[in-house]
Amino acid sequence: MTSTYRLVVEYDGAKWSGWQEQHNAKTIGGELRRAFEAAGVAVEELGGAGRTDAGVHALGQVAHLRTPSPFDVAQVLAKVHASLPESIAIVDLRPAPPRFHARHHATSRSYAYRIVRRRSAFERRRAWCVEGALDLERMRRAAAACVGEHDWRRFMHAPSKAESALVAIRACVIEDLGAIVVVRVEADHFLWRMVRRMVGALVQVGLGALSVEDYAALLDPARESAHAAAVADWTAPAFGLYLERGLYPGDPAEVLSGDPRPRT
Repeated sequence: MTSTYRLVVEYDGAKWSGWQEQHNAKTIGGELRRAFEAAGVAVEELGGAGRTDAGVHALGQVAHLRTPSPFDVAQVLAKVHASLPESIAIVDLRPAPPRFHARHHATSRSYAYRIVRRRSAFERRRAWCVEGALDLERMRRAAAACVGEHDWRRFMHAPSKAESALVAIRACVIEDLGAIVVVRVEADHFLWRMVRRMVGALVQVGLGALSVEDYAALLDPARESAHAAAVADWTAPAFGLYLERGLYPGDPAEVLSGDPRPRT
């Protein structure tokens, strides 16, 4: 009888081609499958809550693992960690209900994007360096317009392939941590590259190149916008983006704040 497990995984995505398993690229999902199989676990199915792009990091990627039979969690986890590269760590591994599905059962997901407001030797692959003065109050007003259900087709990659571009944003906040600015977004789901383009456009607002009203207009495809074609060019770099967590029924819905980057 198939056994199901729930994993919480953190990873530095800088050198990986995203989460989704691929035949011709090294990915987080593929590396986890390899490590479990090296530990003697037959992997029937492995899926994550969010299909993070190449270069994107995760602090709490939730995944489900299905195997033909149960295993000793402590023993297998030790073997898996011995096989995994240092840039991937399993924070939690435990049995889950048989039908648990990391993507389908998530009620929301939270991403954080880190912006550093000066040139930095240490943050250059962990945050987007924006050296121009950012007006955070303007950015906050634009972020407030994101909350609610909107059609995000102008902010996604390959919109023609999506069944729907409607996304319900539960929260979009701008946090001022001094040298670091964190844009934190929670929604029921996200579209391909949507968060990075949302952040890129918010930075244009902060720099004064885009008005709050023009940003809001981009959220309604029925409205004409002189800036619609520029959204893709404003895409924020992948290395500043962190998948913070997936929320599921029964999980504590604590409010996230502060710098998402783990302390080492």
